[in-house]
Amino acid sequence: MSRPYSLRRRLLWGLFAALILIGTVALFDTWSEAVNTSDTASDRVLAGSVLAIAERVIVTEAGALEVDVPYVALEMLTSSAQDRVFYRVDGPEGFVTGYAELPTDPAAEDLRVFNGQFRGEPIRVAVLGRSASSGDRAIPFTVTVAETTIARTQLAQTLLLRSAARLTLLIAAAAIILWIAVAQALKPLTRLSQAISRRSPEDLSPIDADVPREVSYLVDAINSFMARLADAIEALRHFTGNASHQLRTPLSIVRTQVALARRHEEPELRDAALATADESVAQAERILAQMLVLAHVDRAAIDGLRSGISDLAAIAREEASEHVLEARASGIDLGFEGAKSAAVHGDAVLLRELVRNLIDNVIGYAGRDCEATVHIIAGETVQLVVADTGRGVPHSVASRLGQRFLRGTQTGDGAGLGLAIVEEIATLFGGTLRVSSSPGAGFVATVTFPAVN
Repeated sequence: MSRPYSLRRRLLWGLFAALILIGTVALFDTWSEAVNTSDTASDRVLAGSVLAIAERVIVTEAGALEVDVPYVALEMLTSSAQDRVFYRVDGPEGFVTGYAELPTDPAAEDLRVFNGQFRGEPIRVAVLGRSASSGDRAIPFTVTVAETTIARTQLAQTLLLRSAARLTLLIAAAAIILWIAVAQALKPLTRLSQAISRRSPEDLSPIDADVPREVSYLVDAINSFMARLADAIEALRHFTGNASHQLRTPLSIVRTQVALARRHEEPELRDAALATADESVAQAERILAQMLVLAHVDRAAIDGLRSGISDLAAIAREEASEHVLEARASGIDLGFEGAKSAAVHGDAVLLRELVRNLIDNVIGYAGRDCEATVHIIAGETVQLVVADTGRGVPHSVASRLGQRFLRGTQTGDGAGLGLAIVEEIATLFGGTLRVSSSPGAGFVATVTFPAVN
């Protein structure tokens, strides 16, 4: 058996993991935004420096480019992070002034900003293409300004750390709220457990607890199980009570006849007592067998046995054939007629028991010198008709047949369970039992089932 796990712990760990995952994704996004924000702010200053230098580029009388670099343009780039600033100016003939090794873009026609490397350090580079007028012609030039990225990185890191601190506080607060919320959400389960544990074993009434909708399905399942359990226990009590009542008489007869057999010295009297005891044992066996069938039907009803399709005509034909010799020994001419096939919803074993009990009822109670017919009528419904021309029973008795332990006549050795079994099996599979009879006019039992569409 596996160890029980904590639902609360699973919920909390799942929620915490989701929060941490969301926080991690948020931090990556924050880092990207922080870098973009830092670059945007610093690039504006870098662009201002490029423009300031470009404004100081002039053309000399000799037609050469000359630049008076305003160092204030470079000073605006310096920061407490000790970033270093570099520049260069290029004309049509190439390098004019500044740092000759500084990366540039001679083809730039407007302001362009990009990342690069200079002297083994990462730098941010701004290149601006302009033209200076000499009076009769325009001379193109490019101004390049670059700075190291120490300040930018520190600004992005500061933004990231502040966001991380806020996210950490948010996750911690959410964790506390989730801990409390999950504990409150699981309280109905605790109340439900207490309500069940306080019940006595005999109390199988439905649980009426105020629970959330998600837990109501569990309560419904428990109530359904308890209802089935109550039905099963009631069926067991009914079975044991009936068994105790019905078996007491034949078993008492057995004990009495065995005691008589022990006292009789004459073989004839002793054999007669043993024969009576044997008949009582056989009767007890029949009663027990029928009661077990009823218990099987009750169990099938509790378990909801409804599936399966069976050929009732084939079952009835086989049972009639198997009982022909037994019926003939009782002076009854038994036959079968009707449809060759009739499909109904139902379990074949129980349907066979239904047909067998109807035929046994004829053999046990119809009397000698009569005819009996097992008839199948297939149409919109399927009818199983078992009719005989025997002694019959009064109409007042026939209307009550189907109750357990009610016998239509005092003759025969039955226990009054045959028709009760028939009716309960028929009801289980959506059918009905109807009987009609009168003294001397025979007996007719009709079981009607819905046909299979």
